[in-house]
Amino acid sequence: MIETTSRVLFVCTGNICRSPTAEGVARHMLRNAGLVDRIVVDSAGTHGYHVGELPDPRTRKAALSRGYDLSAQRARKLETADFQRFDLLLAMDGSHLRFMQRMCPEVYRHKLDLFMRFARNHDLEEVPDPYYGGDAGFEAVLNYCEDAVQGLIDRLCGPAAR
Repeated sequence: MIETTSRVLFVCTGNICRSPTAEGVARHMLRNAGLVDRIVVDSAGTHGYHVGELPDPRTRKAALSRGYDLSAQRARKLETADFQRFDLLLAMDGSHLRFMQRMCPEVYRHKLDLFMRFARNHDLEEVPDPYYGGDAGFEAVLNYCEDAVQGLIDRLCGPAAR
């Protein structure tokens, strides 16, 4: 459990679907649990395809239907400084983790992990990319993010922090 502020970065490809969903879910859950001063969250993409853009409209629509407002988020690209700045950098899938491992200075590699390792109710290693599918994919991403974010909060702060 953390005693000081912990900084967590969620990472996907373009920072418009999976990682902004995880960030939005985390911000909401942390605010509701009174933990915004203990865990700071952000998101980034391995590639700069969408830098400065809002999350995908389908991502925003699905998130808003569950009470998560992603309208203040803007896509950004993962930077080398992020490996020092954040305590935990969580990849949405194995390709993101491998990209991060190649980019990350060796001294910080212990900070890298797969996001779904924190999930309690879904036995998946990766959050599937919903970009080329329909609405059901965006709903599934929300399910996975809600599960893994709650597991992350429990791991960092303990279940009593809920």
